[in-house]
Amino acid sequence: MRRFLILVLNLCLTTVVLGQIPIVKNGKATGRIVVDQHSSTDLKAANLLNNFIKKITGTFLPVVSPYLKSRAGDLYIETKPEQDNQAIHEDGFRFTSDHSTFHITGAKGLGSVYGVVTLLEEYWGVRYYAANSYTFPQQKELFLPSRLNRTENPTFEFRQTQAYGLANDSLYKIWHRLKEPSEIFAGNYWVHTFDRILPAAKYGHTHPEYYSFINGQRRPGAASQWCLSNPEVFEIVSQKIDSIFKAHPDRKMISVSQNDGNNTNCSCEKCKAIDEEEGSPSGSIIRFLNKLAARFPDKEFSTLAYLFSVAPPKHVKPLPNVNIMLCDIDCYREVGLTENRSGKTFMKNMEGWAKISRNIFVWDYGINFDNYICPFPNFHILQANMQLFKKNHATKHFSQIGGSKGGDFSELRSYVVAKLLWNINYNVDSIIQSFLNGYYGSAAPFIYQYMKLQQGALLGSNIPLWIYDTPITHKNGMLNSPLMRCYRELFDNAENAVIADSTFLKRVWQQRLSIQYAELEITRSNGIDDINRIKAELALFRNRAKLLEVTSLNERNNTIEEYCTLYLERNLPASHKSLAHRAQVSYPLPPDKPYDKIADNALTDGLLGGATFNESWIGWSGKDGEVIIDLGEVKEVETVQADFLHKLSAWILLPKSIICSTSLDNVNFNAMGKQEIQEDLSVEVKYVTVGVTSKEKIKARYIKVHIETLGVCPSWHYGVGYPAWFFLDEVWVY
Repeated sequence: MRRFLILVLNLCLTTVVLGQIPIVKNGKATGRIVVDQHSSTDLKAANLLNNFIKKITGTFLPVVSPYLKSRAGDLYIETKPEQDNQAIHEDGFRFTSDHSTFHITGAKGLGSVYGVVTLLEEYWGVRYYAANSYTFPQQKELFLPSRLNRTENPTFEFRQTQAYGLANDSLYKIWHRLKEPSEIFAGNYWVHTFDRILPAAKYGHTHPEYYSFINGQRRPGAASQWCLSNPEVFEIVSQKIDSIFKAHPDRKMISVSQNDGNNTNCSCEKCKAIDEEEGSPSGSIIRFLNKLAARFPDKEFSTLAYLFSVAPPKHVKPLPNVNIMLCDIDCYREVGLTENRSGKTFMKNMEGWAKISRNIFVWDYGINFDNYICPFPNFHILQANMQLFKKNHATKHFSQIGGSKGGDFSELRSYVVAKLLWNINYNVDSIIQSFLNGYYGSAAPFIYQYMKLQQGALLGSNIPLWIYDTPITHKNGMLNSPLMRCYRELFDNAENAVIADSTFLKRVWQQRLSIQYAELEITRSNGIDDINRIKAELALFRNRAKLLEVTSLNERNNTIEEYCTLYLERNLPASHKSLAHRAQVSYPLPPDKPYDKIADNALTDGLLGGATFNESWIGWSGKDGEVIIDLGEVKEVETVQADFLHKLSAWILLPKSIICSTSLDNVNFNAMGKQEIQEDLSVEVKYVTVGVTSKEKIKARYIKVHIETLGVCPSWHYGVGYPAWFFLDEVWVY
């Protein structure tokens, strides 16, 4: 009897302690993977699973056919018809076990693959942090849960980010359950497709009536929109759409969406009447898309609600096969979408769309386009915003985040967003801390403190967080001097904690680049007084970035290497000081608001602006500018130079010319010279110095600089037909 009780007790203890199905014991396979070799998805899932079992235990499991007799320790990977698994949605899966066998079942899409990922991650402790960066336990035994019935479906059916890992590591995309537009959009016709479908280069000259009527005339061009009330446009577009689908018979969806740019929609009498009736330019877009959707009822058409078209129409409703890609580009990011004015405006529009559509694709922005590596503490708003999207019928979601290595917390932000795209109810703080511990090792507590301190400082500052931000915006807020000292100390502690581990140390160095960059930018804006110190800091920043292979500064192809070179050229005190330094300035043709606030001293203070126009620049829109500089006394003048910003994405183009003249009395001016400025179509942000040099020295006290505007943005530009800006931040006189 005693022996029987001991045996029963041992069995109970085994069940309680293990409660599991052994598949590897003492480094040897005891289980099998059962999979249909003819199912490419299930075979992919089986190979992924077995490869990690080998990494963890040192052995593979046998892979066998489902037609063999089942035995204890079998792990089935299977995709079953959708009608048999109505609770499993696309990409979802179910875990079931019956004490001796375990089943991973998908119904459609990559469900069985994602089931394997979940098994590896949640039950066996594998973590996949970034491109080619993952961890796993090493052990001689491996078990499966013996009693489990779990079904899991994704929050969003389409989940997209710009994580750089997608390009560098094929497994990263699978592990993080992400998709790419080419997988669903025919011919990869995905956003801003008007000019691809109806190229202005082909039709613009012979049929300008196909394109937008803007400010009094038709303006065909690569950035122009369509005249959506023109029946010929509809017929030509329909023919092109038909040919695209015939060339891609496996695709059912296409984007027919406005070109990039704001307020460039057609305002001819017919289009204007439609949009006025509908209360938004989206009215003519949806009417056009509905006609396409009716002509091709078995296809799905995606279109943008973006900038000028973000507000929903009052009357027309999108057909069920019209997808609304709703973009929150104009929103600030320091708080959630229900907590500031820009967010509330967007949510009003989203709620309007949600009343008339159940087919919404949200395009959310979580990146600083002008300064990838600038601090961008938005983790606290991610989940709440995504829950709002889901509540308002978003089924697809593109989170535009860490598109390049070295962006502020690029790997962590990509990790967190991918988790939330799959399951919007995850505990975000737990995800963050788990990632930090695995990715930064013993440095994690200091990195976490840095994140929380910066987040609190941002919220306390009441300074908006913008997707075209600059550190200078926050130099009196979350990047003020006392806080920057705290950040430096935390990063020093983080480095010391992992000094013996080069992998963790380099990761700390990479994240520290954001603070180094912020310090360089803020120092530049305040004026450099310790040249040797700033040269050393710039060299460290440059060398670290090069060592870590961090190259991109912004979305306009400017590099960190270029930035560092320009920093020395533009910001160190000049050996030959301008005669206009600290001179008084007046404006016969004044700059536009709000860029006139610093006009009194911005052109002669010796401080040059950076890539973000709202920092040290003054600007004119669609009109000439004129500046008179008072040198204070008569001096000999030979050269006058002006510093301009070239930034096409912000409608900031170079002016046509500058004309310089001189005077002794500020009444009678004599021509000094004129310099024409060549048109520049490059997307890179540039600083362009334009000068006039006299053949001989001129005695003058007053220098007049007249800047001739380009007028309106040309046909190739996003702002076609609208006033072009030019921005100026310094005038030098030598």
